[in-house]
Amino acid sequence: MDIYEEIIRLRGEGRNAALATITNTQGSIPSFATAKMLVRDDGSIVGTVGGGGAEWEAIQAAREVIAREKPVTISFDLNKQPGLDAGMVCGGSLEIYIEPLVAAPALYIFGAGHTGRATYQVALPAGFDVIVVDEREAFANRENYPQAKDIVVADYDTAMSRLAPRPNDFILILTPSHMTDMRVLRWATGTAARYIGMIGSKRKVTGIFHELQKEGIAAERFGNVHAPVGLDIGAQTPEEIAISILAEMVACRRRSEAALPHLGLALPSAEDIPLKKKA
Repeated sequence: MDIYEEIIRLRGEGRNAALATITNTQGSIPSFATAKMLVRDDGSIVGTVGGGGAEWEAIQAAREVIAREKPVTISFDLNKQPGLDAGMVCGGSLEIYIEPLVAAPALYIFGAGHTGRATYQVALPAGFDVIVVDEREAFANRENYPQAKDIVVADYDTAMSRLAPRPNDFILILTPSHMTDMRVLRWATGTAARYIGMIGSKRKVTGIFHELQKEGIAAERFGNVHAPVGLDIGAQTPEEIAISILAEMVACRRRSEAALPHLGLALPSAEDIPLKKKA
């Protein structure tokens, strides 16, 4: 299987991968300079950088590169680490550069009003593919969202039945109604999306969490819900709120624990809900 053809196929499916390339060698190694290995998001590979323990470590590093979306260079000295050369006792050294090949995350914006549009405008240059969902064609249209990847104009239940967010995608809930927000959140917690943000006051958020947990939704399913959405920067206007939302999404994407100290924290119960935030 050709590595580059597989990269194109994975891109088409919206899947992530990492490309490992031997960039520097000294002495005898169980491969050659410029050898490449593609590591898919499930850990499977195409190609090789020599096999053995060094390749296994390269695969583990590649999976971390995919998760963090940051390249790394790893080094091996087979003189000092003879077990890494698959028993060939080559005795050389090598460096492997591992770069992420990450599909642009989709941002599903439910609610095409002022805050949704302002968020769309800052999310595009930050590398998000924006999909706008709203029941109101007067708001969700190409005039307001000319560069959106898709615009879905339908009642929310119908729209949600057609959508399947991937594990690296983001969902933003900004609908005009508390009840609609709850419907979308109910659906969102059952998707693979890595981030779910919902706008609203702490009182509104607490009430919605209570209601959904009364329905039997496990507290653990709220682990990637960020509500009230956005970093607490004192935002007031739609544009300022959009900046706070984007900052939080970027922090989530880059796994910035300093910006999101409660990232991934599950809610223990409907009676004691530690609302995620604020940094």
